[in-house]
Amino acid sequence: METGAGIYLLSGVWSVAMLAVFIWAIRLSYRIEARSPELQNTSGVPRNALIFHTVTNRKVARDEETQALRRWMNRLLLLNLAGFALLWLAISRIGR
Repeated sequence: METGAGIYLLSGVWSVAMLAVFIWAIRLSYRIEARSPELQNTSGVPRNALIFHTVTNRKVARDEETQALRRWMNRLLLLNLAGFALLWLAISRIGR
């Protein structure tokens, strides 16, 4: 396999994995919002996830289960960030 084809294959597989992790984090954010009275959507109009609020623990319920979900979501987002750093490192090594 050529180097260029390997980079494309690695990038494609890695991007699908990172997208799945990010979607998982967004779904956790919605669960956290549903458990937090101040973040619940009462307007009836769909809205985006308040992921910034859940990451920074703003207006999030303080019970242990909700906080455990928040910590898990933060770990997934860190995993996503680390995944992009690893991809950059892999591409820079392969490209040499």
